[in-house]
Amino acid sequence: MAVKQLSIFVENKEGKLVTITDSIANANIDIRAMSVADTQDFGIFRLIVTDPERAKEALESSGCFVSITQVVGVSIPDVPGSLAKVVNILARHNINIEYMYAFITVSKKNASVVLRVADNEAAEKILVDNGVKLLEEKDVINM
Repeated sequence: MAVKQLSIFVENKEGKLVTITDSIANANIDIRAMSVADTQDFGIFRLIVTDPERAKEALESSGCFVSITQVVGVSIPDVPGSLAKVVNILARHNINIEYMYAFITVSKKNASVVLRVADNEAAEKILVDNGVKLLEEKDVINM
C-alpha cells in the first residue's frame, strides 16, 4: 500500500528548482505534495507525483540525481488531534517517524500525511488495525 515518493538531490544554486519543475511539467505530470529540506550547499526535494516512474525518467534526462522511496500515506480527518492520534499509535508500537509532511485535499474534510518510517509494512498494519485510513498510489493520483 505504500506511496512512491521522489527524492531529488538539489544543489543550492540558482535555477536548479527551475530544471526540476520544468522537467516534471514538460512530462505533463502533476505534483501532489512536496517538501524541501536544505542546508547551505544542497537540499533534498521530496515529491509525490501522479506518475513517479515517468517523472524519475524525465528528471534523470535533465541531469538530476533522483531516487524513488516507499513512504506511508495516511488520510486523517482535518480536525485538531488527528495527527497526534497517528503519531501516538506509531509511538506505542515503537515505530519511529524519520520525517513527515502534509497536504490538504480539495475536499477540506481530510488532510493527507506522508510518513517515512523504517518498516512500512509494520506501520501500515498497525495504523489499519487502529482505524487509520491509508492512502494508496491511486488515491494520490486521483486527488
